Amino acid sequence: MPSVRVEPQTDRKSLLQLIADVPGLVGQLIRDEIEQIKKEVTGKLTELGIGVGFFAGAAFFGFFLFAVLLTAAILGLAVVFPGWLAALMVAFVLLVIVVVLVLLGMKRVKKGVPPTPEDSIESVKNDVRAFKGMGKYDR
Repeated sequence: MPSVRVEPQTDRKSLLQLIADVPGLVGQLIRDEIEQIKKEVTGKLTELGIGVGFFAGAAFFGFFLFAVLLTAAILGLAVVFPGWLAALMVAFVLLVIVVVLVLLGMKRVKKGVPPTPEDSIESVKNDVRAFKGMGKYDR
């Protein structure tokens, strides 16, 4: 039986070569991670867009459903009241709903204006002061 001689690998890199390769490997790892993030975000945004499209379709048909329900309410009230009065009653209820929603919306908009992140800005200022040694660091 012939003897098989195993030669040591000569293509092994030295420690200095391995250390020199680290920045390139780290850079490649970061690029690969960014590419993975891009793919994942693109996939999620695609699904989000399709979902928003379905919501838009539902809103479109919901608008017509609402119109039919309003018509049914007017016709139902027209059994008891004259048709013009039934239509005015439904219109008045809708007017009250619109006014309430507008008032609530204005209240929320006033809370959000101006849209500056005041708490976050103050936190960053505190961090800078603490880093400079001019303040106390609170978290």
